[in-house]
Amino acid sequence: MAKILLVEDDPLMLRMYQKIFTLENYEVEVATNGEEALEKLRAEVKPNLILMDIMMPKMNGLEALDKIKANPNTQSIPVVMLTNLAGQQDAETALLKGAVKYIIKSEYEPKQIVDMIKEILAGYTRNEVPQPGNQSQ
Repeated sequence: MAKILLVEDDPLMLRMYQKIFTLENYEVEVATNGEEALEKLRAEVKPNLILMDIMMPKMNGLEALDKIKANPNTQSIPVVMLTNLAGQQDAETALLKGAVKYIIKSEYEPKQIVDMIKEILAGYTRNEVPQPGNQSQ
C-alpha cells in the first residue's frame, strides 16, 4: 500500500483528500504546515509521495520543498504541489525546486487529482516487483 504525506492547512481540504485517498486504499499521513511535514519525515514517516499546499502558516510549501530536496534521506520522494495559486511563476518555481507536478485545486475535481496522483505513483513504482495479491487496478 502506497503512503502519501498530505500537507494542507485547510481542515476541510485536509479531511476531504485524506478520506478520498484512504478510500482508494492509500495510507495517509497528514501535516498542517511545512514544519510539521519535515518533523514527520524526520520521525521516519517514509511516504511514497508528498502532496503539499503552498500557502501555509509557519513554513510554506516552497520552503518545505527546498528542505525536502536538500536532504539526502528525502530528496528522492516525489512532491506534488496542490494549491490555489494559479500564477505561472509559482508553478515554474515549484518545478525548478524539484516538484514533479503543480496542480491548481480549483481547476480539477478531487477524483481527477486522485487519478493524477495514481499515475505519478505508478511511474515511480513501475520498477518495483508487484507482490502476489497486491496488484492495483
